[in-house]
Amino acid sequence: MRAVIRSVAAAALLCAAGTVGWFAMVPPELIRVGAGYSAKIVCSNVFLAGRDPDQVLADDVQAPGHPLLKLMQVKVDREARMVRAGLFGFWGARTAIARGGLGCTVLPEGIVPAALADRQAAMPVPAAPSPVLWPEGEQVEVSGDQALAKILDDLAMTGPGMRAVVVVRDGRIVAERYGEGFSAGTRLLGWSMTKTVTAALVGMLVREGKLSVDKKQLFQAWRADGRADITLAELMGMSSGLAFNEDYGDVTDVTRMLFLEKDMAGFAAAKPLTAPVDTAFSYSSGTTLLISRVWQEAVGDPQAALAWPSEKLFGPLGMASAVLEPDAAGTLVGSSYLYATARDWARFGQFLLQDGEWNGEPVLPAGYAAWMREPVAASDGSYGRGQLWLRGPRSTKAQDVALGVPGDTFWLIGHDGQSTAIIPSLRLVVVRMGLTPERLGYKPQAMVGALAKVLGQD
Repeated sequence: MRAVIRSVAAAALLCAAGTVGWFAMVPPELIRVGAGYSAKIVCSNVFLAGRDPDQVLADDVQAPGHPLLKLMQVKVDREARMVRAGLFGFWGARTAIARGGLGCTVLPEGIVPAALADRQAAMPVPAAPSPVLWPEGEQVEVSGDQALAKILDDLAMTGPGMRAVVVVRDGRIVAERYGEGFSAGTRLLGWSMTKTVTAALVGMLVREGKLSVDKKQLFQAWRADGRADITLAELMGMSSGLAFNEDYGDVTDVTRMLFLEKDMAGFAAAKPLTAPVDTAFSYSSGTTLLISRVWQEAVGDPQAALAWPSEKLFGPLGMASAVLEPDAAGTLVGSSYLYATARDWARFGQFLLQDGEWNGEPVLPAGYAAWMREPVAASDGSYGRGQLWLRGPRSTKAQDVALGVPGDTFWLIGHDGQSTAIIPSLRLVVVRMGLTPERLGYKPQAMVGALAKVLGQD
């Protein structure tokens, strides 16, 4: 018996030693990135979307992600409005804090929550939309069309992990579906669909005469080298030539920026040129953070800049649910962190469909929405100047057309299956939100093509 006990103990010690050895080989930065990601996602979904933290941890963080994330544990302090996450709850722990109308921010290491508390009251609460028919209010007329219902009830069409689909024709919602546990009132993260909203914010400042897309010498540190020649338009078109690694999954530029850096724009601004300006297309969330810093500086007062999207864009469009979250330095994370209901994402799509007008009033400069759709030469025609796509996810224009997607369609596309298809020729907007990792192979083009076929017969 003693021999058995000794064998079991030896095996346990060997297993423990192996575990410790494995974690010793894991880069500490990877653990801190994972902890920051876990804290941020749980915080935003609890305090903005009203979801259960255990469900968010299991479904949004652990199920689709890096194996290391399966070992993350979180603690939610609802009174302090904070979430702390770490490997086994303590290793590499990071904290995210929810503040007023600003959503959640990951705290830099060594910074106490009180250091950010002065910004908590900076954002006014958006006025509730008037009780009239969507899009001005929230009353919805759904057509009940059986052909539309057949498409949206087909799980192959809406895709695995679907959380919301909203179909808008002629400015009215004609069909919508929601996944289990989600509703028309649930705020959903758009990830990189946020980039197109950032381009619209730039356009509004262009209209006010406070900014020009041809502006150069964007940052003081750039004025002594070739980066001085980068224009705002080249940042928007992802052709700045700046270095930036957009790969997800490990510690890369994008994961370091989003989950480790206090000053995300400062991190991106320090990157060197790797190609001549306006010669190479390189998709980069870092350049969108630079755009956010530029337009916020054009507003002037930092507190006014934080409130500006809600006051100038979301409020007038009736996007009462929209919350654009900042980093710890006060720069709004215009690459990735806009939460809004699927209906409010559809409002933004309708706004672009209407060439930047709302209720007959111009919000963007004349011709700016069309300029946003002009192809960036360096992208081989796949990307538009206004931080949007001219083809569907992981596809070509020809492949999209073969699936029935009209040739004039342009897209907002975000990580893990977020998309908004805007089809001017059919006066149609299709929003699809979900948690659908790329490895699942889902593309929304078949659904959009089927909807276009049905509605194109009207």
